[in-house]
Amino acid sequence: MKATPARRLFGTNGVRGIVNKELTPQLALQLSEAIGTFFGRTIGRSKILLGWDGRTSSPMLADLAASGLVSAGCTVYEAGLAPTPAIQYLTKAHSFNGAVMVTASHNPPEYNGIKVIDSDGIELPPEGELLIEKIYFKKEAVLRDWKGLGERLPVHDGLEAYRQAIREKVDESTISRSRPKIVIDPANGVGTLVTPYLCRELGCQVTTINSNIDGTFPGRLPEPTPANLETLSKIVRSSGADLGVAHDGDADRAIFVDGGGLVHWGDRSFALITEHYLKNHSGEEIVTPVSSSSVIEDVASKYGGKVVWTPVGSINVSRTMAKIGAKLGGEENGGIFYAPHIPVRDGAMATALILEIMASSREKLSTLMGRLPRYFNVKDRVPCPERLKSKVLKQLREEVKGIKVETIDGVKVWHEDRGWILVRPSGTEPIYRLFAEAMSTEKAQDLVSRYKKILSNIIRKSGRRS
Repeated sequence: MKATPARRLFGTNGVRGIVNKELTPQLALQLSEAIGTFFGRTIGRSKILLGWDGRTSSPMLADLAASGLVSAGCTVYEAGLAPTPAIQYLTKAHSFNGAVMVTASHNPPEYNGIKVIDSDGIELPPEGELLIEKIYFKKEAVLRDWKGLGERLPVHDGLEAYRQAIREKVDESTISRSRPKIVIDPANGVGTLVTPYLCRELGCQVTTINSNIDGTFPGRLPEPTPANLETLSKIVRSSGADLGVAHDGDADRAIFVDGGGLVHWGDRSFALITEHYLKNHSGEEIVTPVSSSSVIEDVASKYGGKVVWTPVGSINVSRTMAKIGAKLGGEENGGIFYAPHIPVRDGAMATALILEIMASSREKLSTLMGRLPRYFNVKDRVPCPERLKSKVLKQLREEVKGIKVETIDGVKVWHEDRGWILVRPSGTEPIYRLFAEAMSTEKAQDLVSRYKKILSNIIRKSGRRS
């Protein structure tokens, strides 16, 4: 199979960088001109949906994106502040030719990004991103004369339609009868525009924290890791709530907290949803990246499902689901992809599914989670300059020759007692990520410590040689 050439701007999830450093106004404008030209070349005059998250730089970048698209002849429909999955749903549901979302998702506040979405609501495949890069770097953007410019038009009631679509995919009456108490932490992001309203519509008793949109993220950093969710955990426990849910900055992810205040990794909530789905759809395929826990395979095997592994990155899960017709996918970071709605990760859809599972089983989340096979995970990261990433990966593969290894994405090394570690270059930051899993935290930490030393040595030596 012919390898896809390396992209120079686009990473795992769009084009991202620190605002006014890597992601400058000039880059945003010229990239948007290239995006508009791309859509114009492939489908003629284009209807493009535009949304943005609540970061301080998002209005500036959204204006630049709109200007670049209009200059290339696109009609831009502005949805305004919205979660990424809402923009993706509306793109497909309302037959837009594509969409642009200004967001840096879980990254710190100084970052932002531009994500390009195809007409099916899924991020543009790598081939499309490469064509946009070619237009950008070769300065081939086609700018229209004054008679050929596009327009900027508002979109009304988009989020209401999106919430209604989610409600139609779950058993609303069962959830409503259970009257669950839920605490929602949108991280001062755009999830506050959807999930609290959705949960109230589903009959929940809702409490919110960090629910005012603020691009400085004063409540907590936007990545919903257990370390960032101590306040949510305490409030769930002290208020007697049944469930806590935390989003990232653009609400495409959801991490759940049980009534005892315990934060559960995303692959455990994914395993719970997998179990719920396969009980009624035995034999179907479940799509997930190589970074996901073995608990997914355990649950899928128990209920007759088959796991399809992909490289890390939401687009890889989405595109694989679309290709093979799979209805469910998930990531360990809290991404749930539910194709009866749309095959992209969606924090609000994930929340509705967990509420349905709790209501239909009449059991606590802690009880449901307690029945799942138990593994322990440890994550870490090692700084690595972008220019060294490929060289380091090649050397790492040499270091682990002779061990059971999977190279779908980075290097996944299997060890004794079902322990494994995945070492892979980040697609959004100048780092290598390490994910380890074992039957105890100590064993997982040992794997991370060992491979962190190996990786650091390789990076140091590669830096000297370059």
